[in-house]
Amino acid sequence: MMTPLLLLLAALSDPGGVSPGTDIALNPARPTRETAIRETAMFRKIDDSISVSPQISPDQVAEAAAQGFTMIINNRPDDEQPGQPSGAEIEAAAKAAGLQYRAIPIGHSGFSEPQVKAMAAALADANGPALAFCRSGTRSTFAWALARGAAGDTAEGIAAKAAAAGYDIAPIRAFLPN
Repeated sequence: MMTPLLLLLAALSDPGGVSPGTDIALNPARPTRETAIRETAMFRKIDDSISVSPQISPDQVAEAAAQGFTMIINNRPDDEQPGQPSGAEIEAAAKAAGLQYRAIPIGHSGFSEPQVKAMAAALADANGPALAFCRSGTRSTFAWALARGAAGDTAEGIAAKAAAAGYDIAPIRAFLPN
């Protein structure tokens, strides 16, 4: 049985409006997912320890390394959408670029305590700034926010950092300390 937190986060984990359990079909009239990734990926700095991004491609891992990131955190499950690069492809690119890599997939079913703890551990283990990604960057931001909340950061401080990066944590703010 899902807890209220998991139900809330499951409902809100995809700001694009796709409900949990819904098949995501690729519209043939649209560009391929790989093309869209190259055109829209953007690294958004939350603080000195982490930036977040929509889905990245293996080619963008080298760009992340050139920008000084030391770890890639993959918050996107494989096969979430047709055409997305696999976690193995991103991991291989990270290793080739000399970066640490962690896979902490967060699907549309929501967040769990082990995922939040894994995010906190990944950030603690990073040898420098980390780049976390998912489909839009929102789940990565939420995972970071919940990890920082568990570490004692205030909801106000977390919300301000997320907002400065262009993310709204209102859906999870009630689960953060005041």
